[in-house]
Amino acid sequence: MSERTYDLIVIGAGPVGENVADRAVQRGLTAVIVESELVGGECSYWACMPSKGLLRAGAVLREARAVDGAKQAVTGEIDVAGVLRRRNGLTHDWNDSSQVTWLEGAGIDLVRGHGRIAGEKRVNVTAPDGTVTELVARHAVAVCTGSAALLPDTPGLAGIAPWTSREATSAERVPARLAVIGGGVVAAEMATAYNDLGAEVTLLVRGELLGAMEPFAGRLVADALRERGVTLRLGAEVASARRTDGVAALTLTDGSVVEADEVLVATGRTPRTEDLGLDTVGLAPGSWLDVDDTLLVRGSDWLYAVGDVNHRALLTHQGKYQARAAGDVIAARAAGTPVDDAPWGVHVATADHESVPQVTFTDPVVASVGLTEAAAQKAGRRIRTIDYDLSWVAGASTYSDDYVGQARAIVDEDRGVLIGVTFVGPDVAELLHSATIAVVGEVPLTRLWHAVPSYPTLSEVWLRFLETYGRPTP
Repeated sequence: MSERTYDLIVIGAGPVGENVADRAVQRGLTAVIVESELVGGECSYWACMPSKGLLRAGAVLREARAVDGAKQAVTGEIDVAGVLRRRNGLTHDWNDSSQVTWLEGAGIDLVRGHGRIAGEKRVNVTAPDGTVTELVARHAVAVCTGSAALLPDTPGLAGIAPWTSREATSAERVPARLAVIGGGVVAAEMATAYNDLGAEVTLLVRGELLGAMEPFAGRLVADALRERGVTLRLGAEVASARRTDGVAALTLTDGSVVEADEVLVATGRTPRTEDLGLDTVGLAPGSWLDVDDTLLVRGSDWLYAVGDVNHRALLTHQGKYQARAAGDVIAARAAGTPVDDAPWGVHVATADHESVPQVTFTDPVVASVGLTEAAAQKAGRRIRTIDYDLSWVAGASTYSDDYVGQARAIVDEDRGVLIGVTFVGPDVAELLHSATIAVVGEVPLTRLWHAVPSYPTLSEVWLRFLETYGRPTP
């Protein structure tokens, strides 16, 4: 067994782990990343990038067909082989050589294999050939192993070899019939993508579609899916599953049966901490890791947990935000500098408490940041809700004659600032960062009057929010 010593050991080479290591190295520390799969992680190969590659062609085609003059030029349907080729290009055919080159250029070492904590500041890495490398950290170990798809213990479900998000985003063929179990972001996006690609899609949702978001978001997305031929069954729960002669049969609690060639399970995520050696440092294997705002695992002075694994916000961009904070904190503490006095960076992660931005790339798109109306009320805030039909904005009419969209802003009446914004409609993703700045920056509504939106764009909704708020409440 060989032994190597670094200032920082990072377990997991996804975007989160890469950013923790890079930030620390920029501050003068040495760092090594341990990875058992592909450098670049889930987002690059099985989530964010390939899923958006599968979704883009359908969105572009619908946008063209909504504009007179352009729709006459659209004479064909989606070329499935072309979509899959482009998806493969976005994932570099699941080859991580370019990411490895980036690590080398950033001065970060890489050890391939399964990393397991072996005690305080120690990680053993078992390579594919069985050899073991012992890594020792002078200052910190950061767990950045992310999350995996959660498979419910529904009788027979595991036996039908269901798809998870990984299989859905990397499939090389489109099934004739796809059943999707779940009602969250992955379920809604993949139902959209596979419907675009020609599959007969049945979406089985135990509650409401996109139930964690503003209610109108789920309704508008559900309406669009139904209009395109997706069978959407709300309040549906799978009681059992079986596969016969290649056909999967899902029996629901109401006794009805849904048959499909493939079944995608998108019912949640679980932390990738089962075989990480957490028991050697007094933590429970398979658990989410509880951290403070410096991303330090509570009760430890050397172990950090960053990204999905801490369950604060299961989104790549939020994980990278946490990573920048963690890298800064680790470097400051290694130098003996109080975190708040460090002359650089993020310092601590606080934006993932109530100011998380998220885009759901269905069609219509859902873009949101901060609290929903229900969450704000539950938190005891004194609020006012501003609703506006996006089709009334002049910029929307330039997109299509039948633009459908909705916007909502939540105002904290005691402080006169926005604490939540949701947009639903075509191309609203690019509106989201302005909303994020307003929410995170706590920009007073009185000041927002001086942030003049360009005409005619969808951004004019910001003026309409203010005009609506300025009118007396009925």
